[in-house]
Amino acid sequence: MITFRSADLRYGEHPALVNINLSISSGEQVCLIGPSGAGKSSLMGLINGRVTASNGQVFLADQDLAHLSGKALRQARSRIAWVPQDLGLVPNIRTNQNIACGRAASKGFWGLLRSLLAMSEQETEDIHSLLTRVGIAEKLYERVDHLSGGQQQRVAIARALYQQPHIILADEPVSAVDPERARSLVELLTTVSKEEKATLVMSLHDLSLAKRYFDRIIGMREGRIIFDGSPDDDGLETLYRLDS
Repeated sequence: MITFRSADLRYGEHPALVNINLSISSGEQVCLIGPSGAGKSSLMGLINGRVTASNGQVFLADQDLAHLSGKALRQARSRIAWVPQDLGLVPNIRTNQNIACGRAASKGFWGLLRSLLAMSEQETEDIHSLLTRVGIAEKLYERVDHLSGGQQQRVAIARALYQQPHIILADEPVSAVDPERARSLVELLTTVSKEEKATLVMSLHDLSLAKRYFDRIIGMREGRIIFDGSPDDDGLETLYRLDS
C-alpha cells in the first residue's frame, strides 16, 4: 500500500528525512515513535502528498506520488484521512458540520457547501452513527468549541472515518490529554481502523502506549529510521530511548 524507496526530504539546507526505505501493507497498523523533530510529521506529509520527496520515491499502491497532480492527486488524497495534532476542527460550527468536512476533497467546494447549509437526512444519519461509535452521539448539533478536549478528539476521529479512508494518519493525536484519556483514544483509533480495514499510521511520544497497542513500531531520530520491528524486540529499548 505505502512504499518509500530511498526517499529524502529537505527544507532548504535542512534534511528532514534521510534515505527512507519502508513498506506498510494495506490494513496494517504502525506506530512512529521519536522525539520532536525526528521526522515523524514529515514522513506522514510525504504519505498524504502535502510535500514531495526531494529525492527517491513514495508510492501509494502502484502510484508514484511525485507524478500525480491536479485531479489525480486530489483523488488519491481524498482516501487519506489526516488527524493532525491540533485536530483541525472549525471552532464556531456544529459537530455534524465539522464531520461533513471529512468529504471536502471528494465533494468539492459547492458539494461541501450544500452539505453544510442543507444536510440531507442520510448524511445526518451517517454522521450520527459515527458519533455513536466514538461515544458522543448526543453532541451531534453541539458547537465544537463548546466540547471538551477529549470530545473534540473524538469528533476528529469521526470526521476521519466519514471520509471512508483507505489510510488514516494520526499525528500525535493524544499529546495534550491525560494518560487515561490518551489510552482510551489510542484504543479507539486502533479499534475503528481495524473495523474499517484501513491502514493506520500514528505517531506518539509515549513508548508504553506504542508497545501496548501496536504490533509494529518504527523508531525515528534525526530524520532516519533507527528501529523497525516488534514491540517485543529486545533491541527497541537500546535503539530508541524516548526523550522526556
